[in-house]
Amino acid sequence: MNKFLLKALVLASVNVALLANAQFRTRNRMDKLEDFDEQKFSWGFYLNGNRLDYRIVLNPRYGSSNNQNLVTSKESYSFGAGLIAKWRLNDYLDVRLEPGLQFGQRQLTFNTQSNDQYAAGTLTNDPFIPIPLTEKDRVREIKTTLVDVPVLLEFHGQRWYNSRPYVAAGINYIVNLQSNSDSSDDNLQQVFRSTTHNFAWSAEMGIQFYFNKFKLTPAIRGTFIMNNEIVADNATTPPYWTAAMSTLQTRAVFFVLKFE
Repeated sequence: MNKFLLKALVLASVNVALLANAQFRTRNRMDKLEDFDEQKFSWGFYLNGNRLDYRIVLNPRYGSSNNQNLVTSKESYSFGAGLIAKWRLNDYLDVRLEPGLQFGQRQLTFNTQSNDQYAAGTLTNDPFIPIPLTEKDRVREIKTTLVDVPVLLEFHGQRWYNSRPYVAAGINYIVNLQSNSDSSDDNLQQVFRSTTHNFAWSAEMGIQFYFNKFKLTPAIRGTFIMNNEIVADNATTPPYWTAAMSTLQTRAVFFVLKFE
């Protein structure tokens, strides 16, 4: 894990714990921002750390050999930020729109040289000319910039002094700004392509803390892309890369700090 991000998350967690302790160290303190949640609409922003990884379903012919996976993924840790728009439905339900920008870089490793055994072709696949895979061919560093637009339905309990727990779930529309989906080059030219427009579902839980001037919400969110993100290599490209995978889907975990 990135050491800087780890230190930042630890520091944020300590600060949240200290703030929570300050909120509850006396049972006689007055409620804060008593009318804040009565607003029909409210606004805010959030900062987050993220962990991005891939869920991979391998092609049984080109993606595995002797019960070993030939394609592996390495996760990344990074950050993001976004805005919050809340629409109050009733005392227990809110609808939230939280568009944000997420950054990350993942790594895919293709140990698929053994696919040379299919060079003569099969009943369902054309023959190809084998090439020796160098380290540059085997490893793909996939930089990612995601415009993430989640719409969440939030269910919260009643306030307990100056805090309120909640859970939320919803759907996301996600645009990958570095997908390379329109490129005519593919992995044969070291260009990994994926889909630009994606749909996901999200689930979140957290605790809202009320202060004199603002509401702070630490939360954990999981986001999981539902569609297959693979853009297949060109027909003349050997089956070392995208042909070795049947499905590729982003999985993300966020530690979020919201300010309203």
